[in-house]
Amino acid sequence: MQVRSHQTAMTNHFFQKIRDAISERESRTFLETPAGVSWTYAGVAALSARYASALAELGLEAGDRVAVQVEKSPEALMLYLGAIRAGAVFLPLNPAYTNAELDYFLGDAEPTILICDPARRAGLAPVAARAKVRSLETLGPDGQGSLRDRSDISVPHFKDAPRGPDDLAAILYTSGTTGRSKGAMLTHGNLASNAEVLATLWRFSPADVLLHALPIYHTHGLFVAVNTLLLSGGKILFLPKFDSTQCLALMPQATTMMGVPTFYTRLLRHENLSRERTAHMRLFISGSAPLLEETHRAWFERTGHVILERYGMTETNMTTSNPYDGERKAGTVGLPLPGVALRIAEPETGAILGQAETGVIEVKGPNVFKGYWRNPEKTAAEFRSDGFFITGDLGKIDESGYVHILGRAKDLIISGGFNVYPKEVEAEIDALAGVIESAVIGLPHGDFGEGVAAIVVPAPGASLDEQAVQDALSKNLAKFKLPKRVIFVDELPRNAMGKVQKNLLRETFRDLFGSRPDDYP
Repeated sequence: MQVRSHQTAMTNHFFQKIRDAISERESRTFLETPAGVSWTYAGVAALSARYASALAELGLEAGDRVAVQVEKSPEALMLYLGAIRAGAVFLPLNPAYTNAELDYFLGDAEPTILICDPARRAGLAPVAARAKVRSLETLGPDGQGSLRDRSDISVPHFKDAPRGPDDLAAILYTSGTTGRSKGAMLTHGNLASNAEVLATLWRFSPADVLLHALPIYHTHGLFVAVNTLLLSGGKILFLPKFDSTQCLALMPQATTMMGVPTFYTRLLRHENLSRERTAHMRLFISGSAPLLEETHRAWFERTGHVILERYGMTETNMTTSNPYDGERKAGTVGLPLPGVALRIAEPETGAILGQAETGVIEVKGPNVFKGYWRNPEKTAAEFRSDGFFITGDLGKIDESGYVHILGRAKDLIISGGFNVYPKEVEAEIDALAGVIESAVIGLPHGDFGEGVAAIVVPAPGASLDEQAVQDALSKNLAKFKLPKRVIFVDELPRNAMGKVQKNLLRETFRDLFGSRPDDYP
């Protein structure tokens, strides 16, 4: 009887958190768009209920997956909340994915419902059929489509499906910078705990207005930005995509912005960026990819604001953050979040390392995902016996407790028996005059096993040559760390969130040194 009573009283864990946060604020504006859409929090409750009802009418049951490959729109946001309320496992997919890529994701996740852009429905029908998707619905960037039609005739209230903190809320496929993407299972508790911590740490309140120019198929734009704002009761200025001119025009109406480093480098190139233009803003946050110290400094010089950099990943939500009050150290991702344990370990043995020693970052806390979808072997391999998740990111903790990210463990170069950490070499290259950015990789080498190679993007008009770069680096780096080759390119390959795809660079330049000892001196 006690069990039945518990089940009856059970709420929808994450959406109940949202209800509690917006209680008595229903008349406040939640979202505005440049196109004139404006919704209150009461509207959010009604619209998300309509989408939840539409999904339920399509036969969705709690625990079923809902795959969504649509362009960014306010309606897509309501679909996300509706899916959560219906007890579904939300599966957002990058609109840039091809049908061949979707074949893998749908076959792996086996969603009950797939929602796509109306223009792609015909092409995706056979893909959906192979994955045994029961319903293929549409939702366009204008907010129109078959699912919108269904929601319009649904009732604006819904009895939320009971979900506990350990129940799945979403599956996000890893960005796939190396190897096949894996589905990270995120629970209601993961989403709620992280949003609550970030709202408190970053001082979000009902007075905040978030400038939102991120995509919403990724943890950054959807879970970090939207969830944090929802639990603080503030307002979103919701842009369809990043546009530096539009963002600058809206900054006098906003108080905060979350972005990737590319946002900040493009804004820095805009003539209208100034202290006056950003005077109304209280906080700029950067994540998803490393922020160059040069960008950090240039932003402060132009605006008087110090960008707050933080660190997270698909599997862990946010893990660290530079402080709101206190020093925001350029080149670091700050301190572990409250409730999160972080340590540095030797990659092969798992031995815990000391201060300033470089190793793999391991984390444990309510933010960490449940495991990889239908992949217990991979899940077991990525967790230590004491519950710490092995992130695969190399880092160190300095004397002040700040975490430094030094690259991916898979990017570690072992040249002639010596460990070379790419981030250290990249920092020296990026500091050279005439360099925009660089990527350091290990390539097969006949003598050393791996040879260090630097792929460098020069500034327009810069006069750089391989020998000059090597000579400059030799002043600050040990000989074994020096790039044996320096290659100049117009740009580095990046994934959808701006991370450099070193796997593609390794593939492109894999034969640079040859394979025999006498192929390269």
